[in-house]
Amino acid sequence: MKRRVFSLALCAAMVASLFVGCGKGSAGSDNVDTSGELTWRIGGIGPITGGAAQYGQGVKNAIQLAVDEINADGGINGYQIAFNFQDDEADPQKAVNAYNTLKDWGMQILEGTVTSGACAAVSEETYADRMFQLTPSASSTSVTENHDNTFQICFSDPNQGTVSADYIADNKLGTKIGIIYDSSDPYSSGVYQNFATEAKAKGLDIVATEAFTADNKTDFSTQLQKCKSADADLLFLPFYYTEGSIVLTQADQMGYTPTMFGVDGFDGLLGVENFDTKLAEGVYLLTPFAADSEDEATKSFVSKYEEQFKGTPNQFAADAYDGVYIIKEALEAADLKPDASNEDICDALISGIQDINYNGLTGEGMTWNDKGEVSKAPKAVIIKDGGYVSAE
Repeated sequence: MKRRVFSLALCAAMVASLFVGCGKGSAGSDNVDTSGELTWRIGGIGPITGGAAQYGQGVKNAIQLAVDEINADGGINGYQIAFNFQDDEADPQKAVNAYNTLKDWGMQILEGTVTSGACAAVSEETYADRMFQLTPSASSTSVTENHDNTFQICFSDPNQGTVSADYIADNKLGTKIGIIYDSSDPYSSGVYQNFATEAKAKGLDIVATEAFTADNKTDFSTQLQKCKSADADLLFLPFYYTEGSIVLTQADQMGYTPTMFGVDGFDGLLGVENFDTKLAEGVYLLTPFAADSEDEATKSFVSKYEEQFKGTPNQFAADAYDGVYIIKEALEAADLKPDASNEDICDALISGIQDINYNGLTGEGMTWNDKGEVSKAPKAVIIKDGGYVSAE
């Protein structure tokens, strides 16, 4: 194959061989690096451009950091990891296109995608191809429903909604609750539905519930005015940081100052371009990770991340970093090599991840059920002095 001249017969054989291993459950024997050594090929998908770019960039950076550490320590079962991350702009169709690009590259395991809508679309593809998928941050149940190969590192939307209502009630953060949510987004509407159910059970008084859609997410004055007129002293805001910055700005402009409570989608609020971060003071959000934690693992991760990428990691980065080590632990338990088929890798990881009890940056004693859901306790943080601090 190193010669420049081939017989017609050899050429035909080579062309035929190109099609071997390109389909469902293909073997990983073509996953070689430039030196001819077998490698694990882990792909990532998420937004590194567009309105949710802070999420995808954090995930990409953290996976790369973990991959570099593992490779420097000898790899997984003695084999190095190759990593390829593709941008999906948080768009489902672009996520599928990114997935196909990674398949052509030879991906064996997917850590992604980052946002729920895009992840749900790609989960259909990975399920059909029998490729293992571990999402760091897609929290909707739609990404795991009927997909036994897709697992979550972040807690699911139902958990976020339920725990948010519990935290608000237990800490008496508000007496009259207003809700603004994105009815066109499965992430936002899923969190909202479970929040509303638990809030009722906890005796919280929901005085206003206002929706918006992806086609109308730049002007929240109507929703804010209705919440203000209902005397809501706490707003529950289960959506992303870009829209969150607009809500905070417009609330300030109308002189409305309720307690603001977001969920993990608000992580990234302090990095929104041209946003007056002073308006974020006192905002609560749920997250499994706080960069100011004093435990050694968090301090080491934050230090390395800041040194390499010149910014503080968010919870999505921490989830993604944990994800690589979770995959490593499951592969080592199965004693797999990169020449296993994607289907064999998938089956081994589906079984193996349910046997793991993992201590990571985003939770201790993390376990997974057969629905792909992680069990770990979320934490509340509050924004103070331009940073995230653990809420007592």
